[in-house]
Amino acid sequence: MPIPFIIGAAVAAAAGFGAKKAYDGYQDKSEAERIAANAEQSYKQAKADLDSVNDEVSKRLESLGELQLEIGSKFDNFDKLIKEILESNDFQHTNIHFNIPKHKLDKIREVAFTATDYLKTVVAGGASGAAAGFAVYGGVMTLAAASTGTPIAALSGAAAYNATMAAIGGGSLATGGWGMAGGAMVLGAAVVAPILAIAGWAYAFHGAKALENAHKYQAEVASILLKMSKANAHLLKVDEYATRMETSLLKMDEVFQLYFDKLVELNAYIKVGNKDAAKNLIGAAQFYIENGIALAAIMASIISQPLFKVKKDTEGKVVVSTDGVVEIEKDSDGMQILDREGIEHNLQQSDQDFNTLMAKNNN
Repeated sequence: MPIPFIIGAAVAAAAGFGAKKAYDGYQDKSEAERIAANAEQSYKQAKADLDSVNDEVSKRLESLGELQLEIGSKFDNFDKLIKEILESNDFQHTNIHFNIPKHKLDKIREVAFTATDYLKTVVAGGASGAAAGFAVYGGVMTLAAASTGTPIAALSGAAAYNATMAAIGGGSLATGGWGMAGGAMVLGAAVVAPILAIAGWAYAFHGAKALENAHKYQAEVASILLKMSKANAHLLKVDEYATRMETSLLKMDEVFQLYFDKLVELNAYIKVGNKDAAKNLIGAAQFYIENGIALAAIMASIISQPLFKVKKDTEGKVVVSTDGVVEIEKDSDGMQILDREGIEHNLQQSDQDFNTLMAKNNN
């Protein structure tokens, strides 16, 4: 065969091989684009769903926290109101005696101290999601205070602010557009950080690496989708318990407010010297005070119930870090573990105590 034909055949073969490689490269790039597009679409849909749930849970926690802080502040005013009435001359001349268990007063005052201190140091500081933070962490603070004997009110200024904010959201993650529910306190950095990072993950379309990188991207997204699914279920459970706690507190606070208003009315008559009007109410003061304290203690029990399990040492004491942050138990995915057993027991017992108190008052 003449040499020119041999060369021509070789060139043709090379051209054919090159065309085949070019076609394969085109196919690989098209397949890579398809895989990446599907993965991105799955991610965007799952992220939108999780964002929606997170927004709702954040609102629920904010609502619960606002109610708890309002009730805690009311406890503080209730305590001061009772002292004023009992120290008045009008009351000193009565033979009324009270049977109020000290542990109930301690529980009420602990919640009052925690709420008022939190309002001064965190809410007043304009912290984002502050009320939601109290819903998440308020119960832990009061539990720690009861366990360690050091109330949150013992902290002041920056110390209280730093200790509290460090515990309720991890700061950086909570300010990344996820709100309190999406902060490290609820979902955990192991869940939130990869979700925030995946949107910025890019793969390169070049040569033979295109398909390989697309598969890596697909695997990364699949891992994130699994975390999102778990996070979604976790948030929905948080929402369920927060809703139940808020419903119970609203029901009880409505009755507590009636007792509170009657005592405010009595104290107003005492202050202006309207002895006849005061005398008519003083007879019922024992009822309003004792039942108000009993009801406040039940509400304080709900507020003091942590949403998440706190770490305890071998002696059953709450574990507090050196910077004053109560440590929370985490699961294998880094999410804080809901104290389902504790919440269920607390809500059932509180509901039973409330119904017993109401039945006793109606008889």
